[in-house]
Amino acid sequence: MKTKLKKIIIYSILIIGLVACENNTTPLPRGYFRIEMPERNYLVSDTTFPYYFEYPAYATLTEPRHNPGQDYWINIEYPQFKATIFLSYKPVENNLITYLEDSYTLVSKHIPKAEDIVDSLIVDKSRQIYGLTYKIQGSGAASPYQFFLTDSSTHFVRGALYFNIVPNNDSLEPVIDFISDDIEHLINTLEWNNEISQ
Repeated sequence: MKTKLKKIIIYSILIIGLVACENNTTPLPRGYFRIEMPERNYLVSDTTFPYYFEYPAYATLTEPRHNPGQDYWINIEYPQFKATIFLSYKPVENNLITYLEDSYTLVSKHIPKAEDIVDSLIVDKSRQIYGLTYKIQGSGAASPYQFFLTDSSTHFVRGALYFNIVPNNDSLEPVIDFISDDIEHLINTLEWNNEISQ
């Protein structure tokens, strides 16, 4: 009887010990790396173009690799974020409607992956700047920000932000917001250079 009682006590202690040592942890939600943003500082772009603007000092202006020979096209590259703002320029020669339709078509290609597209009208009569910005929201959208600017008679500039990584706008949201502020600064500082012949 004593041995039976000893066995029950030993087994009870073992079971209590095993239950007490069981580690029931709940997995933590997946997090993203903290992204350090550079201090804002701006430079003036090339003034020999038909347009010029202020761009971030932490970005690089490069010629487009995929569209060589296009006059006045330029890329604003953010190597630290693997992001590029592609800027294209076209002279307006009674074809503004075509450029506007093309811009709308390029934005509408993102509709299947977008949760929402928020557009904002730009009207600045003092600088002769008219246009639209498109903030494309959704985790699968390839381009989260696009815009076009025109003076409606001579100049047309179109811009689009793309990342050279698989789109996941949830994790990229701080970077998208940061670059979006740079794009808005670009738009607010853009001037036409009417002395340049196209």
